[in-house]
Amino acid sequence: MRKVVVATFTSLDGVMQAPGGPQEDPTGGFAYGGWTAPYFDEALGAAMGQVFDRPFDLLLGRKTYDIFAAHWPFVTDPDDPIAPVFNRVTKYVATRGPSRLEWQNSRRLGDDVVAALQALKAGDGPDLVVQGSSDFLQTLWRAQLVDELIVLTFPVLLGTGKRLFGPGTAPGALKLQASKAYPTGVVVSSFTPDGPVRTGDFQLAEPSAAEAERRQRLA
Repeated sequence: MRKVVVATFTSLDGVMQAPGGPQEDPTGGFAYGGWTAPYFDEALGAAMGQVFDRPFDLLLGRKTYDIFAAHWPFVTDPDDPIAPVFNRVTKYVATRGPSRLEWQNSRRLGDDVVAALQALKAGDGPDLVVQGSSDFLQTLWRAQLVDELIVLTFPVLLGTGKRLFGPGTAPGALKLQASKAYPTGVVVSSFTPDGPVRTGDFQLAEPSAAEAERRQRLA
């Protein structure tokens, strides 16, 4: 059985839009494209390399696919560690559009994306790694298709932009599997789903008169 692994960059306030460059995704007037670049160093690059060291295929939303397809096939640096891998692996794309997928080894998921992914996960093959794809991620959360979430949290506040967890996110608990801070301030954390949200209570056994009044005001 295959796993769906989400590997994503976010700001401290949860924005994931256009981490790679100013022209990557300026929709909505987003003015901070390329916000991850100042924080990348050799150590963080090595951490990302570990994500792609294991066998994988890519699982992408259409907008991220178009960004990648306009970049990675045209990288000419023979020492680039990512381009040969991304160009070689299979790319599964969630798209409703009729246009062709020109990037080599690209495959369109069926119209019923959830059913197509369930069938993919049930089959043999490497893990399915999701990059970017903020809209598509919401479908994955709601359908409980994510097996691992790797979040690179950058020490920057962006205030606006597409978010990893926005309105309508399906509630759920996560279990921390590993976490490491890097010299530039980036924290890389790995989570797995951990069932429904659990709640507790720090209230007094018997509410005070002030607390009872406060509750009544809220009601």
